[in-house]
Amino acid sequence: MKVKNFIKKINEIKESSNLDISAWEDLSIGLMNLVSLEEHSFFSFVKTKDEKYLKILKTVRELRKKLLALIVKKDDESETWCMSKHFLASSMRLFEVGNRLLNEGKDKEAREMYEDAAELYGLFWSLNIDSKKNIKLEKESEKTGIFQSIKKLLECCKE
Repeated sequence: MKVKNFIKKINEIKESSNLDISAWEDLSIGLMNLVSLEEHSFFSFVKTKDEKYLKILKTVRELRKKLLALIVKKDDESETWCMSKHFLASSMRLFEVGNRLLNEGKDKEAREMYEDAAELYGLFWSLNIDSKKNIKLEKESEKTGIFQSIKKLLECCKE
């Protein structure tokens, strides 16, 4: 799909449905953090054997499942649900590694990590935006193709 056609389609959808994708973007970042909280709760339990971390993990997991259902279509036969969670978690982790590299003065490596994190985030949206917003994305052969389409989508959203 050409970027112009993609932008045109997004604008048509926004006009016809008052779509605010920026809210979905915010939710996806919140979901990344919930997955991280699940992981931290697990590791805290393993380190301390304190049951309170299992209670936190259970509560956070239930919230993450509830909120993920707002973006991810769960009623098909695919692995979309699980893939979505892993795309978000992986993107968040690579972003955090990029932050560490940047702090260590390894700018080139940090940029590469950020690009990979963004690509995974774009793959999350390419997997889910069709079912949530009825937007068709063509897969492009270049590594940054998918993310560039998603980036354009997010740039043109209502604030």
